[in-house]
Amino acid sequence: MTVTDPYPGASLPLPADLYGRPRRDRTLRLLDAVVDARMRWTALTNRREPTPRADDRRIGVRVVERRIRAHDNEVVSLRLAAADGRDLPRWRPGAHLDVELPSGRLRQYSLCGDPADTRTYRIAVRRIPGGGGSEEVHRALTVGSALRVRGPRNAFPFAVPGHGSPATRLRFVAGGIGITPILPMIRLADTLGIDWTALYTGRARETLPFLDEVERFGGRVTVRTDDRSGLPTGAELVDGVRGGTAVYCCGPAPMVGAVATALRGISGVELHSERFSAPPIVDGVPFEIELARSGEVLAVPADRSALDVLLAHRPDQPYSCRQGFCRTCRVRVLAGAPDHRDSVLTPAERAAGDLLACVSRCAGDRLVLDL
Repeated sequence: MTVTDPYPGASLPLPADLYGRPRRDRTLRLLDAVVDARMRWTALTNRREPTPRADDRRIGVRVVERRIRAHDNEVVSLRLAAADGRDLPRWRPGAHLDVELPSGRLRQYSLCGDPADTRTYRIAVRRIPGGGGSEEVHRALTVGSALRVRGPRNAFPFAVPGHGSPATRLRFVAGGIGITPILPMIRLADTLGIDWTALYTGRARETLPFLDEVERFGGRVTVRTDDRSGLPTGAELVDGVRGGTAVYCCGPAPMVGAVATALRGISGVELHSERFSAPPIVDGVPFEIELARSGEVLAVPADRSALDVLLAHRPDQPYSCRQGFCRTCRVRVLAGAPDHRDSVLTPAERAAGDLLACVSRCAGDRLVLDL
């Protein structure tokens, strides 16, 4: 748009008020001062802290049960009860808790118990070699341990066919510890009499947690292990899926990717998925991040995240989910054009400079971070 000056060459003074009249009246100026002081006082006396979201509540809990859930002894389940004995907030299948570990680490674990149980939560954790959070859970948490949790939150909601989903049947695909959010979904689908099937896969039977609970559903569930059948293809994971099916998939990133690729050739299918590792970087290009407080410049390759590079230089940099929904790795951008790839930051937060380093990138050459 081009703006033309109607008075070229003229230098026009700005009006002193809305109507173009100078304000020299002392009475009006005094009245303005009184009104301004009154408004400031009203704002001060009525100021309140923002009301937190329900799922931002920090709840004190204690461990009331600890059980081994896989024959390889690498998966442990914890049952948590409120420290004050009260009922816990309700949740729906697919929900998870943000767990504050004694070390200060924040980790997300899916709820895998009964949503109707308001007295306890159940989570399960597989030990990952070198994984600080999972090893801490296995090493340090015993019956009686005190923790704080936030939530429940749901980044993997279950839409019941006929109530939020046009699908008429369900297919569940779980890989290893990926059974944890899927298990409550299976229970609900079975209780409601919905047409469903499930494929549960892993390295070997001894590595599969909650295998006894899953196999109680009989012929609806197929258990497939790599040691007997080899690595599954995407086509094998979705074998029998046709139009009108909603697929719920959780597990390692390669498995989730294989399912997504296999379903592209089938029309009328919904895919709902959650992975327990960082998503692959798509269309990544290299860029730089500058740490404003030190002036250090770090190179981010096309196939690595800004968080990966930050952790290599700052091991204490906070992070958790690595998937762009928990906000733990949030940083402030002081300069540069962010390429936001999360799904949780609001437009106002992005405008204020917030960025999730685990998934988002740069639309230019460099981001300057307040670090």
